[in-house]
Amino acid sequence: MRNKILILCLALFMLSASGMLKAENAKPFVIPELRHWKGAEGTLPVSPATKVLYTDAALSNAATEMAADYGLMFGKSMKAKAMKPDTKTPSGAIVISLVEDKELGEEGYSIEIADRILLKAQTATGAYWGTRTLLQIMEQHEGTALPRGTIRDWPDFPVRGYMIDVGRKYVPLDYLEKYARVMAYYKMNTFQIHLNDRAAKIHEDSWDDTYAAFRLESEWFPELTAKDGHYTKDGFRQFQKDAAKRCVNIIPEIDAPAHSLCFSRFREEFGSKEWGLDHLDLFNPNVYTFLDSLFTEYLQGDDPVFWGPNVHIGTDEYSNKDKKVVEKFRAFTDHYLDLVQRFGKQPWLWGALTHAKGNTPVRSENVIMQCWYPQYANPTDMKNQGYKLVCIPSWSTYIVPAAGYYADYLNVKNLYTKWHPGTFNATILDPHDPCLLGGMFAIWNDIAYNGISVSDIHHRAIPATQYMAAVTWNHFQRTVPFDDFDTRRNILSEAPGVNELGRFAGMPNSVVYSLPKVKPGKTYPVGKAGFFHTISFTLDAQKEEPGTLLFSNDEAKFWLAGPEDRRMAFQRDGYLYTFNYTLEQGKRREIRIECTNSATRLFVDGKLQDELKREKRWICDKKQYDYVQTLHFPLRKAGKFRSNVTGFKVENFIR
Repeated sequence: MRNKILILCLALFMLSASGMLKAENAKPFVIPELRHWKGAEGTLPVSPATKVLYTDAALSNAATEMAADYGLMFGKSMKAKAMKPDTKTPSGAIVISLVEDKELGEEGYSIEIADRILLKAQTATGAYWGTRTLLQIMEQHEGTALPRGTIRDWPDFPVRGYMIDVGRKYVPLDYLEKYARVMAYYKMNTFQIHLNDRAAKIHEDSWDDTYAAFRLESEWFPELTAKDGHYTKDGFRQFQKDAAKRCVNIIPEIDAPAHSLCFSRFREEFGSKEWGLDHLDLFNPNVYTFLDSLFTEYLQGDDPVFWGPNVHIGTDEYSNKDKKVVEKFRAFTDHYLDLVQRFGKQPWLWGALTHAKGNTPVRSENVIMQCWYPQYANPTDMKNQGYKLVCIPSWSTYIVPAAGYYADYLNVKNLYTKWHPGTFNATILDPHDPCLLGGMFAIWNDIAYNGISVSDIHHRAIPATQYMAAVTWNHFQRTVPFDDFDTRRNILSEAPGVNELGRFAGMPNSVVYSLPKVKPGKTYPVGKAGFFHTISFTLDAQKEEPGTLLFSNDEAKFWLAGPEDRRMAFQRDGYLYTFNYTLEQGKRREIRIECTNSATRLFVDGKLQDELKREKRWICDKKQYDYVQTLHFPLRKAGKFRSNVTGFKVENFIR
C-alpha cells in the first residue's frame, strides 16, 4: 500500500511538472474578504476594450460606475451599455444582471469568471458591491486579468459605518465626497456626519473660550452657521445624492440637548444655567420652538436638505443628577424621534436611556440606537425595549486624535481578532442577535487648535475603515490571518481616483518622483507627497522676499521664505509652522524635508536643522495638550522664486 501511494504521488508530481495538471486559482484577496470562492484554472484578460453590459435599467449606475472607475484606476475607461434581450453575450464581456437568489439577500452578489464575467444580484446595491470586488481584483493584476473562478458573497451585518466629527474640526465637503468613495470601495455603507459640537472646555469656570460650531448653512437662522467653515444646503444635499449612487447612506446629525454650546451662543437664553451652557435648558419652551424650526428647515419639502432615509437627533451625555431633568430629557428625546418620523425619516440617536432611566416613555419602534457605553445605554436593556442597535463602543472604536485618551489610532489587531458587533466594551451580546444591525467606528476631534489636519484624520481613518469593513461584512467566515491582512491591505488603493494618503508606487528607500529643475510658476501633475516620504533638492539661494513659495496646492503651502520673518515655513489647515532656518543668499545647500505622521524634519547639508514634532503645549494655566506639526508636502504649483532649485526628488522610506 505504501508503495502505491509513493507511485501515485510521483505520478502527480510528474503531471504537475509537465503542466498537464494545473492548480486551481487561490482565493483572491479582497476587503472585505470573500465569503465563498471556488477557483478554476487560468485567467481571463480584461482591458479598456472589455464591454460592461447590463440587462436592466436599474443596473445602469453599477455598470457606468464600474466602467468609469476602471478608467480612473488604469488610465482609460471601459464602455458601459444596455444589453438587449436575447442578445448573445460576447466573449470576455462583463454582464451585470438581476436574479432571484434569496441567499444573496439585499446586498449580496455572485460572480462567475470563465470565458466572460457574469455578475448577478437581487438588487442594484448587490450588483454595485460586486463591481467593487472586480475592481479590487483587477487592481492586483494591473487591470489586465481576472483569475477564473466563482464567487458568492453577502454581508453578515447591514450597517457598516464611520462617524466623523466635523463640528469641532471643519472638514471640507470635497474631502467628505472623496471619503464616501473610499467607503464604497470597501463596501462600507453608512457615513454619519456629526454637524455640531463644542471642543474640550478650556476653563473650568467659564465657557467663553471654548470652541463651538454648527457646520450647515441655515437660511432661517443665518447667525448660527459657522463662519470658519460650513456646508451650503445645495452642496450637502448633492453630497448625499452622489454618495447614494455609490450605495453609501449619509446620516446627518444635529446633536442636542447636550454638546449644544453653538445653540446657546446663538441665543444665550437657550443654555442651562444649572448644568452649563453646553446643555440646552429643557424647561425653556423657546428651545423647542427653535429646534423644531431648525430640524424642519432641513426636513421639509420634496427635495429636503436631509435627503436620505435617516436623520440623527443626538441625545448624548446630558446630566442625570436631577430626577425632573431626567424625565424632561426623556420627553425631549421622544419629541424629536416623533418629529423626524413625521417627516418620513427613520431616526437614529445615541444611547442614553440607562443613564437617563425614568418613567417617561421613549419610542423604540423604527428607531436605531448607537450604543457606545453600557452605563449610558445597557445593550441588553435597550434590546428588551425594542431598539435596533449599532455597536460603536468607546474603548474599541473611538479615535480622538492627539488627545491622550481613547485611541489615537485604532487597535486594529484587537478589532480584527477579538471584536465583533456585539462587543459593547465589557458587555457582550451574541453577534447573531437579530437586534444587532452592525458596527461603526468614530473620529472625534475633541481638542480644538491642536494642529490636527484633515490629512492626519485621513491617515487614521483608512486602516480603521479597512478593518471595520472586514469584521462587519464577513465576520464569521474570515480566513486571512491578521499579519497577512495587514500587509496585503496596503496593496489596494484608497478608492478609484482617490489618493488622499499621497502615496507613490515604488520600493522603500527608492526615488518615486523627480524633477531635474523646478520651474517657477509651473503647474505639475502630481498633487502631494504624504507621510513617510522625503523631499530633497539642491538650493542655490538668491534673495527672496517674505512669502516666497516653493510649492503649494489646495491643502498646503511650503515657503522658501516664510510670510512672517523669511524663515522656511509651511501652512495647512490654517496652522503656520516655521523652521529655524533662513535662506543663505549666494550659498548652495542640500535641503531635505522628512515628513512622517508625527513630525516634519528639515535637514541642511545632511545635518538635522530643525524638527517640528508632536509636543506638549499649554491650553491655559492648568491644561496641556499635544500639538501636531505634520505635513503632506504640496507638489502641484511651483512658486515664483528667484533661487535655483535642481535635483528635486521624492523618496519612499521605511517607517
